[in-house]
Amino acid sequence: MKRVDENISNATYVRAKKRVEQLKKFYRALAIYIVVNIIISGFKIADYMEDGDTFYEALFNIDTYIVWIIWGIFIVLSALKTFKTNAFLGSDWEDRKIKEYMNEK
Repeated sequence: MKRVDENISNATYVRAKKRVEQLKKFYRALAIYIVVNIIISGFKIADYMEDGDTFYEALFNIDTYIVWIIWGIFIVLSALKTFKTNAFLGSDWEDRKIKEYMNEK
């Protein structure tokens, strides 16, 4: 019985470690997304102002934020994957399936 408890404990640890790695990867991607897009937007705003636009016009030009929007779609998809890993199958589906396969003979 101790061996089964150790296997369950090890499986739980491995799953928790994988989850933490997913979170870490998502937060790193989110930070990069924010920093890079702020820099890109700054350059675009400066470029538009050089071409004669006012700061207000440059700031609210849709082209300034197109990278935010496109890349943002992928960030949202990544967030859905990270925070709702079993959204379609239920939160305990994976655990039930693991137990089902472990009980097969």
